Amino acid sequence: MDLKSTLLLTGGSAGSFKLLNAVIRVLPTPQPAQRKAWKWRNVSTSLAHSCLTGAGAVLCFYRHPQMMADLISFCSLHSHSLVAVSTGYFIHDFLDMALNQPFKQSWDLLLHHSLVISCFGLTVTSRLYLGFAAVSLLVEINSVFLHLRQLLILSGRRNKPGTELTAPQPSLAYSITSWLNVGTFLVFRACTLGWMSRWLARHSEHIPRYVLMMGAAGLSLISTMNVAMFYKMFKADILKNMRNTTENH
Repeated sequence: MDLKSTLLLTGGSAGSFKLLNAVIRVLPTPQPAQRKAWKWRNVSTSLAHSCLTGAGAVLCFYRHPQMMADLISFCSLHSHSLVAVSTGYFIHDFLDMALNQPFKQSWDLLLHHSLVISCFGLTVTSRLYLGFAAVSLLVEINSVFLHLRQLLILSGRRNKPGTELTAPQPSLAYSITSWLNVGTFLVFRACTLGWMSRWLARHSEHIPRYVLMMGAAGLSLISTMNVAMFYKMFKADILKNMRNTTENH
């Protein structure tokens, strides 16, 4: 794609996710989630992005396995379009959070999105590092279960009915989702980011210094956020459930 087509696709993607968010607004919202209607719409839109780009990244490497041998200069219409669509989503989500959530609650995600938009923007306009960007989108496979977990909590389906006040027991749907979330976190998030950091260090001599600094800053921030996020999830979903099970026995 030329630059004009790239910008049109990125802008069209941002507009499409905005439209999807508006459609979710008019769809029925679970009663418990009505108190956090904006959060419900935001997470639902994020789930759509994760499903689309996570599957798109896997398909991209399946169709173009040679891309793994050249993450810098290899370019295909599929990979270019995938990263452009994802860039549009992050632009939409950045604006959605900036306009609807207090800064002190979202500053970390706004910073994260700023770095992603900068890195992906460089990638889609220069047509370089598309393979590296596609690798990063494998993280979205974990984000599918991360967002499903949030939606179950917002909709009041975290615990089995009737156990909330006495001895909360996670519902079957939540238990399956939380374990898949932990498993895919380790495989598609921790391992992927670790591999990306190793690749960046090994190829630092072939990458311009400003690109290297952008990549290192982004990976450092995301890795730090992921460590904190994993600790919170593991504590809330695994350790707490194990403690409840022990107490019930």
